[in-house]
Amino acid sequence: MDPNTLLAHFSEQQVAAFFLVLARVSPLFILAPLFSSKMVNSRVRGIVAVALTVGLLPVVKHGEIDLDVLGYAALLVKEVIVGLAFAFALQAMFAALQVAGTLLDTLIGFSFGAIVDPVTGTQSAVIQQVYSLFGVAIFIALGGDAKVIAGLARTYNAVPLLDAPVISTMVEGVQVAFSGIFVAAFMIAAPVLIAIVIVDAAFGVVSKVVPQMNIFAVGFPAKMIVGLTLIGASLPFVSGFVGNQVDTSIWQAIATLK
Repeated sequence: MDPNTLLAHFSEQQVAAFFLVLARVSPLFILAPLFSSKMVNSRVRGIVAVALTVGLLPVVKHGEIDLDVLGYAALLVKEVIVGLAFAFALQAMFAALQVAGTLLDTLIGFSFGAIVDPVTGTQSAVIQQVYSLFGVAIFIALGGDAKVIAGLARTYNAVPLLDAPVISTMVEGVQVAFSGIFVAAFMIAAPVLIAIVIVDAAFGVVSKVVPQMNIFAVGFPAKMIVGLTLIGASLPFVSGFVGNQVDTSIWQAIATLK
């Protein structure tokens, strides 16, 4: 069907509302966990974004939209900012897993074997990929994708289509989410980090007592065994963390906009 013929069935207000909703939805497919996965073709993500916009449009209440070029451009920019803030707050949970994985990869020595992570499309080492994929699996198992879409719909209660967000509150919320990344990453990695530090300290003492021993030949396998064992033992804790953070991160993302 010709696009002009299709658009003729809708009023200017409906078309304007569609693109405003799309402007808020689109950042979800750039930053948000799972939705922004590089494993999904960008064209497919674009089609899903349009489909999600069509689904949200009937439930988004709004008044008369200013169709003046400058006024409408300002509304579009506002919607993109709201969408980016929501998506960034959601991404904080997965960023914490990636930071924790990077810390452990560096300490254990896996950072030398970095390969392309299929989830993020960037170079990452073994443990970071394990945590990233494990987090995505738990996220899907708990229905995180549906909860994110429901949370996105609730953002229109926090910031209606034609209302301006409180910028200071939004900035503060993003700062809290950003600082929480490092706190959560340390909590995830702490047991293994402490164990690796103890192993390093023990081999430091051994190298002083038995200087002829090749510490590098013995230390690296020992750190690998201890690290992988504790990482495996801590996965239930990581699972619980992701499970708790799915709802918490969505709530925080919405609170960021109020």
